[in-house]
Amino acid sequence: MITSWADFKSYCRADFRSSGRPLTIRTLVLDPVARFTVLMRLDEFLLNTHKPAIVRIPFLIWLRRLSVRLGFSLGPNIFGPGVAIVHHGLLIINPRTRIGKNCRIHMGTHIGSAARFLEPGEEDDFSPQIGDNVYLAPGCKLYGPIKIGNNCVIGTNAVVSHSFPDDGLIIAGVPAKVIATGSTGERVIKGAD
Repeated sequence: MITSWADFKSYCRADFRSSGRPLTIRTLVLDPVARFTVLMRLDEFLLNTHKPAIVRIPFLIWLRRLSVRLGFSLGPNIFGPGVAIVHHGLLIINPRTRIGKNCRIHMGTHIGSAARFLEPGEEDDFSPQIGDNVYLAPGCKLYGPIKIGNNCVIGTNAVVSHSFPDDGLIIAGVPAKVIATGSTGERVIKGAD
C-alpha cells in the first residue's frame, strides 16, 4: 500500500519495469495505459495519505475519465507493486480484490466477489485474493472467495470459481482446473523484486 511519496515513486518504477516501458515523458504523453497507471498510483497516494478532497478530486476526475475511455473499472489499492496492464480494453476488478506484486493482466479480465447478500464488514471475505507473480491471460474470469497462489498462470478464457492456493500452477478451462505445474517463467517481468 502506498503511504508516502517514496512509496509512490517506488511503485511507479516497479510498474514500468514490469510492463517493459520506459518511465519517460514521451511514454506518458503517447501511452494512455502508462498515464492511467501513474494516475492510479497517484490516487492511491492521495487517498492513503488522507490529502484533502480539494487536492484529490481533480486527479480523481482525470482518472475516471481515462478509465472510461480505456474500458477499465478498478478501485484503489488493488495491485501490489509491479502491475503490468498490457493494453486497454475491458478490465473489471472488484475493489475489494487484492493482487500481489508483479501481476501481468490482459484485457477482458473480470475479477468479482461472491454473488450473494453480505453483512457489512464481510466484503473482504468474499473477494478474490491473488498471490505474487501471477499472469492473468485475456478473457479470464475469477469470482468469489477464492485464493490463487504465487507464480500461477490463469489461462485464456478460464473461469475460476474455487481456490488454487498452491504455487506454480497453470490453470485453464471452464470450469478451471490445473493443467500443469511449473512457474510463470517468461510471462511475468518481475519489476518489484
